[in-house]
Amino acid sequence: MNAERRTPVTVLGLGNMGAALAAAFLERGHATTVWNRTAHKAEAAAARGARVAATPEEAVAASDLVVACVLDYDALHEVVDPVVATLAGRTLVNLTTGSPEQAREFAAWAAERGIAYLDGAVMTTPPGVGNPEMMFLYSGAREAFDARTSALETLGDPLYLGEDAGLASLYDVALLGLMWASFGGWLHGTALVGADGAKAVDFGQLAVRWLGGAVSGFITRYAAQVDDGRYPGDDATVDVQITAIGHLIHAAADRGVDSALPELLKAAMERASAAGHGADSFASVIEVLRKR
Repeated sequence: MNAERRTPVTVLGLGNMGAALAAAFLERGHATTVWNRTAHKAEAAAARGARVAATPEEAVAASDLVVACVLDYDALHEVVDPVVATLAGRTLVNLTTGSPEQAREFAAWAAERGIAYLDGAVMTTPPGVGNPEMMFLYSGAREAFDARTSALETLGDPLYLGEDAGLASLYDVALLGLMWASFGGWLHGTALVGADGAKAVDFGQLAVRWLGGAVSGFITRYAAQVDDGRYPGDDATVDVQITAIGHLIHAAADRGVDSALPELLKAAMERASAAGHGADSFASVIEVLRKR
């Protein structure tokens, strides 16, 4: 680990996330070179001990491990295309947000040019970078991941998803969907109990306990059912849940709380029931969600 901490690292892009990445590398003792199109954004990294490169070519040449975090894939190409000869033989870890298709196209582009490529997804905001509990998802060249795992641990918990370079991006958007749905459900519940005077902090504590206990248990159980394609309704059937969510919608209406979100969920449950899954578990709703 000590040797890996001294591994030179280059960070391309110093927006909020890129700056956090560079700061984490510097804090853990990596010799870090940075480059940003707008030079003044490198001042904070320089104050921490980073070497500021004048050009992308100078930055890439400084390290065998290059981490990019720029606006989008077009911006990434603008930065690395002119220095592709220098990148050849090095490892490029791309933490730029994009689609799975863009990641796969870029991986093919990199492979043709002799660049070891990993596509990544940062599952935290900048303040969480460097926390070993925060997930960083990676996909692409297995050999590159294995060789750079120790350095990547500097940023957070590195999780390798597979050789398909698009997997990190795909899991990223899927997990964000889960996050937004959870936030939406919590905010709807907060509005509901808040209408009767409850504090968001108090309800939030119960919500965290509920999500981390019973709900996480349901997800684990239902995941196995989805993989098996069988949905035994031995806990609570879809039809029972349709009745239950009706109570939520009624309570919201009585309190003037918008019910668009639970109405949407109820509609999906009703479609599942109409498709013959009324006596199955809630996991069977996936059958109507994934139909094309």
